[in-house]
Amino acid sequence: MVDFDFTASLGTARFPNPVFTASGCASSGKELSQFFNLTEIGAIVTKSIMVKPRSGRPTPRMAETPSGMLNSIGLQGPGIDDFLSNDIPWLVERGSRVVVSIAGESVEEYGVLARRLRSVSGLSAVEVNISCPNVENRGAVFACDPSAARAVVEQVRRSLGGELPIIVKLSPDVTDITEVAGEVINAGADGLALINTLLGMVIDIDSMRPKLGGKTGGLSGPAIRPVAVRAIYQVRAKFPSIPILGMGGVANGRDALELIFAGASAIAIGTATFGNPTALIKVRDEMAQLLTDRGFTRFSDAIGYAHRV
Repeated sequence: MVDFDFTASLGTARFPNPVFTASGCASSGKELSQFFNLTEIGAIVTKSIMVKPRSGRPTPRMAETPSGMLNSIGLQGPGIDDFLSNDIPWLVERGSRVVVSIAGESVEEYGVLARRLRSVSGLSAVEVNISCPNVENRGAVFACDPSAARAVVEQVRRSLGGELPIIVKLSPDVTDITEVAGEVINAGADGLALINTLLGMVIDIDSMRPKLGGKTGGLSGPAIRPVAVRAIYQVRAKFPSIPILGMGGVANGRDALELIFAGASAIAIGTATFGNPTALIKVRDEMAQLLTDRGFTRFSDAIGYAHRV
């Protein structure tokens, strides 16, 4: 790796470099740890954890699409008790920086999860995944309703206190993402994660039925990168001081720089790791070299550079 100041920050949390896992694509890091030392990346963002164990959606759960893939996992997971007993200690013992992603079906569930995390040592931040259906509001997705999104973040902020930075993950499936961003920032978000997957669907023309057991799924991969660049740029333009964890189709250093120049303060990588488990290391090193080639000596100087020229 080239000699380069790669220090990154999200709110009050500091990281040795800006390359993170994307929630849901590496569980809690155990699978990736056989390919590289987890301390070599900025942080592990865990799979979104819920209050109770969850079996997820029916199979099949994944389908390839042009320049991407659809997933319909349904937030399968062990629940908060098992997660705190097993996953977090494993990560902390190995010196990993940890961002815990939480998800709930009601405002109160988010509060319960935040309270459980308040006394946990070794965490860097909490990602609040609000791209979940609100069972109290006829299944409307929190991230698509500015008022509901604000209510979740207010609850998490009250429950978590000032212990950890709150990074709120937003959906691109809205008319104006800056409106939702403004609501969660006003509610106490310390940063934003942009973007979550786009809702998509694939039909098998032989069976003439949806390929996914749950019919619809989240589209990820290179196909969505231009959407991520647009969303990050818009939010950065309207809220220039809010840190952004950028994600969406990053597979190499050049992809990452698009998001950084648009305004991201760090990068999360997900789909690319399915084809190359060391994609995070590749992106980290390529991005550092590309920035050095362009005359940068500090990563932080490149954040939002496209807004200055």
